[in-house]
Amino acid sequence: MKPRVAIIGRPNVGKSKLFNRLSERKKAIVINEPGATRDRNYADASWNGRPFVVVDTGGFEPVADEAILVQMREQTMLAVEEADVVLFMMDGREGLTPADEEIAAVLRKAGKNVFYVVNKIDGPKQENFVHEFHRLGVDQLYPVSAEHGPGLYELMDAVATALPHYDGPSAEESERVRIAVVGRPNVGKSSLVNAILGCERTIVNSVPGTTRDAIDTPFELEGRKYLLVDTAGIRRKSRINLRIEKDSVAEVIKTIDRCDVAVVVIDAVEGVTDQDARIAGLALDRGALCILVINKWDLVEKDGSTMGSYVKKIREQMRHLDFAPLVFVSAMTGQRVMKIFEAIEAAYGQYTRRVQTAELNVTVRGIIEKNPPSRHLGRPNSVSYVTQTSVKPPTFVFFVRDPQGVHFSYERFLINQIREAFGFHHVPIRLFFKRKSKQSEGRPARFS
Repeated sequence: MKPRVAIIGRPNVGKSKLFNRLSERKKAIVINEPGATRDRNYADASWNGRPFVVVDTGGFEPVADEAILVQMREQTMLAVEEADVVLFMMDGREGLTPADEEIAAVLRKAGKNVFYVVNKIDGPKQENFVHEFHRLGVDQLYPVSAEHGPGLYELMDAVATALPHYDGPSAEESERVRIAVVGRPNVGKSSLVNAILGCERTIVNSVPGTTRDAIDTPFELEGRKYLLVDTAGIRRKSRINLRIEKDSVAEVIKTIDRCDVAVVVIDAVEGVTDQDARIAGLALDRGALCILVINKWDLVEKDGSTMGSYVKKIREQMRHLDFAPLVFVSAMTGQRVMKIFEAIEAAYGQYTRRVQTAELNVTVRGIIEKNPPSRHLGRPNSVSYVTQTSVKPPTFVFFVRDPQGVHFSYERFLINQIREAFGFHHVPIRLFFKRKSKQSEGRPARFS
């Protein structure tokens, strides 16, 4: 496992800015609002050729008793426990606070390798701010500017030297299945993640919008390696008024792009909403393997026909995902939660399936002979060749006389025929149509 470097400190001292700088991509939400980061947030990083995982944490409030702050403190302590190196960040402009001293005392008891970082030292004028932090009684302080960069090289050179040796990922780790848990706010995404992992991995709170960043957790189940990503809830555009909510939505989109599977969580009590359909469509447009998870099923009054009626209604409201597996669960009780992974495993084989070119062309030729494409500009719009160009999702290129002459209904026909012929029953399929001439461009693909 890669070494882990945890960044901790009071709210709004610049932890997420340092996290983003080290991870070389804007993954954590950075905003001048205490508590913007609430859970542990992981990203790959490296320094001087030494790879590690950097962990961002929520603001550490040593004596707070508000429920959300207590949960954030607990998450931070979990990050400290699993870390090889801890970066304790303090705000040079505010000076040493009683809360900083409390955190330093906690870290001394934890027995970790701690680097004491004084942030917001942007130039010579701020260097005098560092002196009072020597009251902590530590041998070395690291003045830095997480926003602008000064001091970062000295800090990270020392951190890289302190990291344990790492030989690189195993073959199994590189084949990890990446799963994004997406949905509207407060449908039970974090509760579902916690039920899967068997621990309080993410903060669960009844206030919509508790999860703001995408939270990555690697784990293993029955020999298969997964990466589970809990994401912020996506609100309707008309309700996205705060900058932090817009940033959360952008992070959800980026998360889906880097994942194989989108577990779309739907509230069984509220039923399918237009926003549920939009979120699922977002995942579909990006080619993700979609699993529709109906959560809070334990709260629905049932009779012998309840599930059948529910399935029918979902299929009617989400026709663009009529192939996606449906799983009914209760994250709170744990009922049927592991069925999600049965559905993922069954569909993942289809998602990564590659059809041999010769077999593909023989089958497609038979399909086209029975139902050829309609004529275009008075001539047959013949198909000369088809090949599968990629997986995740299965993607096929048809070489035709004129791509613009392929009607959408015929494209749908081909998708259904390919799905049936080669067993792609539960995954999206992408088709491209290109001219036989190499000089011409094909028209954009559609997911279905």
